Amino acid sequence: MSLASLAMYVSPPQIRQATRLFWEALGARMRAMGLEAPAALDDDVPYDEAWLRPDLLFGQTCGYPYVRHLRGKVQLVATPIYGLSGCDGPLKCSFIIVNARSPVTSIEELRGARAAINEPGSNSGYNLFRAFVSPHAVDGRFFSSVVETGGHRASIDAVSSGAADVAAIDCVTFGNTLRFDPDRVAGVRILAETAKGPGLPFITAAATPAEDLVILRRVLADAIADPALADICDTLSLRGVSLLDDADYEMLAELDRDAARHGYPAIA
Repeated sequence: MSLASLAMYVSPPQIRQATRLFWEALGARMRAMGLEAPAALDDDVPYDEAWLRPDLLFGQTCGYPYVRHLRGKVQLVATPIYGLSGCDGPLKCSFIIVNARSPVTSIEELRGARAAINEPGSNSGYNLFRAFVSPHAVDGRFFSSVVETGGHRASIDAVSSGAADVAAIDCVTFGNTLRFDPDRVAGVRILAETAKGPGLPFITAAATPAEDLVILRRVLADAIADPALADICDTLSLRGVSLLDDADYEMLAELDRDAARHGYPAIA
């Protein structure tokens, strides 16, 4: 049996439950089309291990690890379109957040501040953040310190509690948190938006046959358009999919190179 893993957007709990139900509907449609789709998502395999599993039928990755590590090793299925603030079709930004009580009005005023990142492999929490800050860096530095929190919600908490002064939060994560866990974002405010880039693509293994890839794309689009799944898709703010290719994701690699050209290869 093949592997299905959707671990990118799994919080708050309403999102996790809707994701589980969405996969159950997708998997049933795939099996009806002749694919050996698992009945349930795999929650045991670490998300980044699932990306490179040869039996991966359906997964979701982040655009930054895709351009850095996964090109040629996986196939792009489609990029989701979310109906949340900060999204524009398959493109999305990150929100630069500060404490709700902070008097800061521009990024320049945060020179010497304490930054929080979720992890260096993240597009939304790192690559877009670095691109936003890099024009302001001097001799490779802008912040006084950088703490790695391990996740966007933890970065929100760090800024809200005063443990950090600024972070970049994926707009989909921020929107989901605002809808279903509003108290968590009550202590922060949005200072700015980063540049937009292609969102988190659905992927399948490099070995997935071309005819199966066609089925995956058809089933995915049909499920999102199915009125019977409207409540699930509304919980996920999932509006459709876009068929982006490798060239569309190249802009994320270019942001990486551009930060290096600015002398700011790492958030510091």
